[in-house]
Amino acid sequence: MAISQMTKIMIASHRSEAQELLEAIQAEGIVQVLDAERAMVSKEWPELQIEPKRPRDIEDMVARLDRAIKFLEMHATEKGPATLFNPLVEIDRQRYSEVVTGQAALDLLSESEKVQADIDRLGTEYENNQGILESLLPWAAMVTSVDELRELRTTTCLSGLMPHSHYDEICQRLREMGAAVEQVGTSGNTHACLVVCLNEIVGDVQKLLRSADFELVSFEGMAGKIGSVIERCEDDLADIGVQLGDANNKAAELARDRLTLQILFDHYQNLLQREQTHANAPATEHTVLLEGWVRKNDYASLKEVVGGFGASSVGEIEAGEGEVPPVEIDNHGVVRSFEVVTRLYGMPAPVDVDPTVFLAPFFALFFGICLTDAAYGLVMVAFFAWLVKKTKGDKRFFWMMITCSITTVVAGALTGGWCGDAIQQFIPALNGFRQGLMWFDPMEKPMYFFTISLVLGYLQIIFAISVAFVHKIKRKDYESAIFDHGTWLVWLNSLAVFGLAKAGVLPAFLGPIFGVIAAVPAVGILLFSEREGGWGARIGMGFYNVFSTVFYVGDVLSYIRLMALGMVTGGFGMAINQIAVQVKDVQYVGWLLALLVFAGGHLFNIANSALGSFVHSMRLQFVEFFTKFIVGGGKQFEPLEKKYRHIKVEE
Repeated sequence: MAISQMTKIMIASHRSEAQELLEAIQAEGIVQVLDAERAMVSKEWPELQIEPKRPRDIEDMVARLDRAIKFLEMHATEKGPATLFNPLVEIDRQRYSEVVTGQAALDLLSESEKVQADIDRLGTEYENNQGILESLLPWAAMVTSVDELRELRTTTCLSGLMPHSHYDEICQRLREMGAAVEQVGTSGNTHACLVVCLNEIVGDVQKLLRSADFELVSFEGMAGKIGSVIERCEDDLADIGVQLGDANNKAAELARDRLTLQILFDHYQNLLQREQTHANAPATEHTVLLEGWVRKNDYASLKEVVGGFGASSVGEIEAGEGEVPPVEIDNHGVVRSFEVVTRLYGMPAPVDVDPTVFLAPFFALFFGICLTDAAYGLVMVAFFAWLVKKTKGDKRFFWMMITCSITTVVAGALTGGWCGDAIQQFIPALNGFRQGLMWFDPMEKPMYFFTISLVLGYLQIIFAISVAFVHKIKRKDYESAIFDHGTWLVWLNSLAVFGLAKAGVLPAFLGPIFGVIAAVPAVGILLFSEREGGWGARIGMGFYNVFSTVFYVGDVLSYIRLMALGMVTGGFGMAINQIAVQVKDVQYVGWLLALLVFAGGHLFNIANSALGSFVHSMRLQFVEFFTKFIVGGGKQFEPLEKKYRHIKVEE
């Protein structure tokens, strides 16, 4: 239950077997291979650096497959084998080999691309013809052939759309100029009309029409009467519609076999990753050098893999100066499920301690306190247990939520929360059972809840400082352990005892004693919390650090959110029960309405309160807890491994 120890390794492989070796390493998924830019060997021997060559043919194939899969999924009429609970389709090794080595998948890809191109082309043609048809409909009543409009010699005919608001005025002015106007039809708020004038005044007419927002309509490329053109356009649309329907049916038929393309996509995606790794690795004329990191526990497995190749070898090497290894955390059992929270925060630094084992009990406890309803916890246990059973793949989040749901049951039983006050309202016979389990009722004694929240906050913060202190001691960084953490442990605890003694919670004689004790760490913080620069700057920062005690007070007060969320959950549940009580008296359907209000309201309260509990419990870990003992900023260990988007190959 710690940060995995990393070993720097160097693999030397003859070019003739480097590709096969990379495939074997990828299958194991235990080595993070560095490219030439990050590899130390490239910096020590610059002549090894090579100009990386992009495997464009594989990149193009991956892009083609991705487009084809998305296209077929859009046209699929049958549900694929992937489901919500099993998003990766399980296939056997034989089927996988048949697809990646055969021609069928490539033929399907080509056919899919052809159908997609046909649908795109036909769709464009349909839209264009539809636009032409819509533009011609206002002119359907025109009996004059469009050819005749172009054959005029002494006059000019202008066809277009004139806004309704200007029509009467412009027509009057056109007639005064000697032009003729004929309305053919309407289109929305415009009139389709023909304006005929002598060639000598066409310039003035066009100027007047422009001032009236006259929109010219050209019948370029058309011949005959508009009615005939419209008929031809409608015939073309019908024909294109038939072709488009056939193409869509063909796409739906091809979509039935889209799993074949998904298999090929995942194969080429992994191949691309290997090719990119190979292309970016430093090399000589005959040798490829694969520098990288492996977990110390996996080094023996790596030696076994490389040992299977006659012209390849592997060995441990020293990390370069200032080189920081990647980080991976390794936990087991229940704690492993809480890695979900740690990974959301980001990886700790290599010099940090893995926080997962420390956050797990606090997170589960805080989650339960924020919900404080035993019935809600039981519902969540059943729900997440069902998800664990149904879901294939990573189940860590669900297992974590089962643990948190169990603490919810305990917290709810101790505070008497069973769907709010449902027992008191609907099953008073069980009230004795409820009270037998109950420690206190938050609604009656909110200060108990308030005190518990503050105490838990104080304990977690003190625990965080203690973790940092012990971790620094183990690393033999005694100076930092004492002055950055040890002094704060004594200082904060002394102040706490002093304050409780003054408040009468602890014996009064402890106040003066711990007041004197507190002076020792205060001096240590003042003089040695800042250990760089001149004494003036050091003491100035020391004063600031002593003053920052108020920030710890703010951190402790932040834990009041535990009480707030717990009481809001209970209060909302009580409100739901009260509404159910009121509606059950409705004649005939009251019992049904009450049942719907009760079930729907409490399900909503579970979902809403669980989300708030998760977010706020996580915030307390990230902001108040982690910051006391984690530097953070570690880079995730990313081994070369086979990754699948669509399938899972059964070995």
